[in-house]
Parts: sequence; structure tokens; C-alpha cells
Amino acid sequence: MRVTSTSFADASPIPGDFAFCIPHPETHATFGGNKNPHLAWSDLPGGTKSLAIICHDPVVPTKPDDVNVEGREVPPDLARTDFYHWVLVDVDPALGEIAAGLDSDGVTPKGKDPEGPVGRRGINDYTNWFAGDPDMGGDYYGYDGPCPPWNDSLVHQYVFTVYALDVDRCDVSGRFTGTDVLAAIEGHILGKASVMGTYTLNPRLME
Repeated sequence: MRVTSTSFADASPIPGDFAFCIPHPETHATFGGNKNPHLAWSDLPGGTKSLAIICHDPVVPTKPDDVNVEGREVPPDLARTDFYHWVLVDVDPALGEIAAGLDSDGVTPKGKDPEGPVGRRGINDYTNWFAGDPDMGGDYYGYDGPCPPWNDSLVHQYVFTVYALDVDRCDVSGRFTGTDVLAAIEGHILGKASVMGTYTLNPRLME
């Protein structure tokens, strides 16, 4: 099984067109193109009935003390956790790919609708990040791209994983998360493959 993207090369930087935020000289960050990247899959295992697609960043700080604070930098030895950027289930394997910008094209304040053009959308972790924000708070369904802390000492990693499943429909419903999907597909995975892109808003790491 193989997963590729024409939007970025494996283990290479993700362009700003596919990021929630891009660098800004005065405010550190501003909204980016926020398009979902192109993803293609091939050599699926026999018996594959549906696909689940999950993008997660495993480098997210677990404590907010230094995040986006002037004159400080998030230390590299701080414990990190997963942040889910894209949760999609019941994708038809026969599609072969998802075009760039099909599931997301621009930042949608308060989040996109549950219904998308491909499969069923779950909520991503911007739902929690913007909780309580009067301008941005809401349920963020589908894809929303990178926006790591602009003062993080680590370059973030965005892992796009396609799971080949032996079921037509993933056993999740309503407002489901990446964690919910991973629990539901346990025991139903015939194969999986990933492509990873990197991203940073820290000017020091761009030099």
C-alpha cells in the first residue's frame, strides 16, 4: 500500500497554501490558504471496502505557558501530544485520490459543515483550540491545516495516514474525533500508509 501527494514531498515542508496560518512580519501569523493537500493511494490490500484518512501532528506542546508569548520560546524538551487536523471516514477506495482543495479551501471561522464532498467528516482539534472564542469557536469538521506556535523551538510534523478497512462503514456517528475513529477501526485495518510534511512559523527555524 502506498500514499503520495503532489502538494508536498514526503518529509518536506508543506506550502502555505495548505496551512491554516502563514508567517506575518508584524503579527507573527495570519490566515493561510488552508486547502487540503492532494492525496493519492495505490496498491490497496485485497478486501478493502472503505478508507479512513487521518492527519495528525505529534509535536504539539502539552503546556501553554510559553506558547506564542513574546520574548520566549517553547522549549524542545517539553512533553508533546497529538493534534488532529483531518478526520475522514467511509472514503471510497475506488476514488484513488482526493484533489487539493476539495475538502477545504480557505479558513472557515467557526468551522465547516459536517457534510463534505468525500466520505464523512469528523471534527478536528481546532474545535477544542477555539472553544470559547466568540469569533472562531465552533465545530471544525474536515481538514484544517498547520498553525503551530510561532515561537516553537521544534519544526512540526503532519502525518497523513490512509487506513484500508474491511468494513463499508466506520462505526462512528455524530460529532466524532480522530481518537474515536482510531478506536473504531481497531481490528478492521487491512493496511495503512502515510506521507509526512513539515511546517513552522518560527523565523529562526526558517533560516
